[in-house]
Amino acid sequence: MEELIVASRNRGKVAEIKDLLAGLPFQVTSLLDYPHVPEIIEDGKTYRANAMKKARETALATGKMAMADDSGIEVKALGNAPGIYSSRFAGAGASEQARNKKLFAMLKGVPESRRQARYRCVIALSDARGQELGFVQGTCSGYVTTRNKGKNGFGFDPLFLVKRYHKTFGQLPSSLKAKISHRGRALKKFRLLLGRIIVKNS
Repeated sequence: MEELIVASRNRGKVAEIKDLLAGLPFQVTSLLDYPHVPEIIEDGKTYRANAMKKARETALATGKMAMADDSGIEVKALGNAPGIYSSRFAGAGASEQARNKKLFAMLKGVPESRRQARYRCVIALSDARGQELGFVQGTCSGYVTTRNKGKNGFGFDPLFLVKRYHKTFGQLPSSLKAKISHRGRALKKFRLLLGRIIVKNS
């Protein structure tokens, strides 16, 4: 069975991706299984550039096919910030709690009607030689709450409210989040991309 490496060491993200790719004829691993691969600096100007860099460098370092996602939260009242800087806008090495706290502070005094936000995820795929095989993206719209709600998920999930369900990603069961989230939507497209590659190589 061919191996597919998820170019991430974020345990929550890796677990989510593995669940959403279950059933495909690939052994899905991650950088947690390859501690020798150095940290990859995300210095691209777009989600796609960051995702492709992570996928390419992981593939070249391991000689395996690799996928990577770059995702972020875009808040309308902040001019779609933090966007691609979501994982580091609170400073290098900042915890998820610190990032959430900073986002709350940036939105202090902003009423709910103006706290619209969108989660975006872009996934890139590289072959074992570092060549791009394609990319997909998914989005999910919602609002930023005024406090954390729920303990499920990771990252900004406890503050990202989906109006349809009146709950945050942190409150929704993982099975429902997988159907409606930015990453879930992107991975549905990614499964199709992998399917085309399987057919092409068969």
